Amino acid sequence: MSRLKSGEIRHVDLKALDLFGRWRHITLPAHEVDEETFRKGVPFDGSSFPGYRSIEESDMLMLPDPETAFVDPFSGAATLSLLTDIYEPNGTRYGRDPRGVAQRAAAYLRATGVADTAYFGPELEFFIFDGVRFELRANASSYAIDSAEAEWAAGEAGAMGQAFQAKAAYFATAPQDQSGPVRNAMADALEAAGIVVERHHHEVGGPGQGEMNIRFADLVGAADNVLKVKYIVRNVAHQHGRTATFMPKPVFGENGSGMHVHQSLFLNGANRFYDADGYAGLSALARAYIAGILSHGPALVALTNPTTNSYKRLVPGYEAPIYLAFSSANRSAAIRVPVGVRDAKGARIEFRTPDASCNPYLAFAAVVMAGLDGIERGLEPERLGFGPVEKDIYHLPAAEAAKLRQVPGSLAESLNALEEDHAFLLKGGVFSEDLIAVWIREKREEARRLAMRPTPEEFALYFTA
Repeated sequence: MSRLKSGEIRHVDLKALDLFGRWRHITLPAHEVDEETFRKGVPFDGSSFPGYRSIEESDMLMLPDPETAFVDPFSGAATLSLLTDIYEPNGTRYGRDPRGVAQRAAAYLRATGVADTAYFGPELEFFIFDGVRFELRANASSYAIDSAEAEWAAGEAGAMGQAFQAKAAYFATAPQDQSGPVRNAMADALEAAGIVVERHHHEVGGPGQGEMNIRFADLVGAADNVLKVKYIVRNVAHQHGRTATFMPKPVFGENGSGMHVHQSLFLNGANRFYDADGYAGLSALARAYIAGILSHGPALVALTNPTTNSYKRLVPGYEAPIYLAFSSANRSAAIRVPVGVRDAKGARIEFRTPDASCNPYLAFAAVVMAGLDGIERGLEPERLGFGPVEKDIYHLPAAEAAKLRQVPGSLAESLNALEEDHAFLLKGGVFSEDLIAVWIREKREEARRLAMRPTPEEFALYFTA
């Protein structure tokens, strides 16, 4: 409130999330915000938020969380943005509020006594394009991507012979890396919003793929930060006359964009994942946590990889971690143990399958619940056949690769897995049957829409059949 009373802030922007991970917002003049706003909230129509309420019961409230405040550089005036929690008109927490799910997961973790904090460090990959156009009509559908960095741009104005070959842009330097100044501006804006940027770089994908690594935070804070990163990255790209997307697989023949998630559990300041004598410096508890994630992997990806496009990334040949296995330093496994952080402070695991099209609150909560289930059941990943796998899984002999389980090959398959395997999510009231049922229903409809629409590839294959 001190910043509001100082007069430096003219507008207050409240951001709320729908079930499927898209921010909505409402803006109030600063003089309309007082202590009562934080106690009673701001009313809104929940029927207009996908996954929330029907129109006959649509009155809801958003209560701003002052801990999430940041100055929004994209509003044209001194605007303070705050994230919100969603409540019923009677003052009770709304069960489908994704941020509430993450908060309940953090509370459940503390209640188990296993740890008091789950730390998450996400690495977000995305593409920066010069332009994108698409259309959907009954008699036509198309999309087109413009990128001066792409191999198809060679010889065009602006390319100057510096275009990348496919999958050849990792850690590239200028002048080929034409996105570097834009990523610097993104990093500056993130730092100004209170998010510590550890590094950024050009990724493998030639047409402007980048990666932004941010400092780890607790479960809820990390999910908050993912949404801030997506918002800031998109807006900075727009300011520079570009467009950014976290779509997992926008370019055929290039690597897709994932969101690798580093994780560790701490209790009273001690890292519960560390054991100097354990495999790759991991404790038995960490291995059980890994086993929980991999055991529930087919169901988890319905929340961590929740779009039909996600499964165009999760295919062999593009560095996508499709095998439910763990390993030391091996990027072809779904879970790897980073080499350079094997000490009492930094020991952690990295779950490489998720992508940033997810709702981070639901995704992070689900991963923690899967890991805790593994700990509670005393699972051992080795006994369950999850590794460790020290070889490049992408080049294993067919007989060896066939022994490894894989993530589902489509959104429809992952939703079936979630429908059959979600009891672990219900513990402690973290998720509800209601939320899971709505998620499955709406995502099945999404998959059905995509399955019904003819594509240019199908015309090429079948038009003369």
